[in-house]
Amino acid sequence: MSDIHDRVRRTAGHLPAPLSRRGFILNAAGGVSFLGVMHLLREAGLLAQSGGRAGADPQQIFQTAVDEAIAAGEVGIQFAVYKDEELVVDVWGGVADQATGREVDRQTLFNVFSVTKAITATALHIQAERGLVSYDAPITRYWPEFGAHGKDRTTVRDGLSHRTGIPAMPAGVTPEQMADYDWMVNALANLEPVFEPGTTNAYHSYTWGWINSVVVERTDPQQRPFRQFVHDEIAQPLGIEDLWMGLPPEDEPRVAHMYNSEISIADQATARGRSMPLQVAGTQDVFGRSIVRQAVIPGAGGIYNAISSARFFALLANEGQLDGVRLLSPERVRGCLEPRPDTDKLDVGRGTITRVSNGGFWLEAPGVVGSGRILSHPGLGGSIGWADLDNRLAVAMCHNRHGLAYAEPLAGAMGKAFGVM
Repeated sequence: MSDIHDRVRRTAGHLPAPLSRRGFILNAAGGVSFLGVMHLLREAGLLAQSGGRAGADPQQIFQTAVDEAIAAGEVGIQFAVYKDEELVVDVWGGVADQATGREVDRQTLFNVFSVTKAITATALHIQAERGLVSYDAPITRYWPEFGAHGKDRTTVRDGLSHRTGIPAMPAGVTPEQMADYDWMVNALANLEPVFEPGTTNAYHSYTWGWINSVVVERTDPQQRPFRQFVHDEIAQPLGIEDLWMGLPPEDEPRVAHMYNSEISIADQATARGRSMPLQVAGTQDVFGRSIVRQAVIPGAGGIYNAISSARFFALLANEGQLDGVRLLSPERVRGCLEPRPDTDKLDVGRGTITRVSNGGFWLEAPGVVGSGRILSHPGLGGSIGWADLDNRLAVAMCHNRHGLAYAEPLAGAMGKAFGVM
């Protein structure tokens, strides 16, 4: 791949008057009323989009956004954007580790938490594309042990859409147990559902990953471990270098130190807190450990950089193909836009309205800029990646300070560079 400065595209058009940034921040914070209004406006076709400013340089616009985000409180950050099938933004700034002064560069890696779920969902859809998985089949067709304690009628689609009834982690789980793939698989198979599977939406912060990755493994004719499947069937065909589901030890020095905030640990009295208990919470103390970094945690353990994440989402933005490599049919990608049942009602796992699709992606998410046909996935702490199918845009943001300090600079850059608001 040639240097980004030689490949930047310039978009034509006129920048519309900027929308209220307060509205965007409400969206980034998960404001339910604002999301509802945005959904209605989208359905009515009232959120028109136009091309970016004539002669605008996306690379320079986003580099300025990096500076603005750091001034707003970010520590280290990367932005990357694909337009159509071309990388047009690849910028970074700040420090990866304040104690040593190590600066962020293109090679810096970040914990992205639930952005990982987009990769795991895609792996399952690849198996469905090949006729190896049926969404309406019970999970027990592929994983018989999962049927214990009344989970036998839980379907693959229930697994994708957070409706299996087991959102909480096993009681007393330790970081070492969470990092032990086989231990977690056995523990989840033996969990008792807290509601009848298929009847309620309850976001599965961590457990979602193993539920879906095991289906992939059990339907793989080559019987590869999930880590190997992701490498062989997603990362390698797409030429993605840093899409790690289980980080090699030699790459640990590249990982940015996390700086946590109050959003890093959920209230332990809530369903969300039980889905990511304190002892395995998304903090530097837990996810900064080598045993966790090197583990396969398919719902929250991904370690990426923005350029790799954006390239993955470019596959979805271009409806299943990238640079001549097709992993999913356009029809299957579009099918992932179908909302799950009751998606506009309260998700009892998060305590908010959470618009998730039947395909395992989010249809609206904190940090996403734009409207129309969007598949995304946010991660704890504000990490985000999304695919805008209408504009053929794929966007990724990685950072190491939990929070949304990047939100307004990113929103402004998307409007200036691409006319997306």
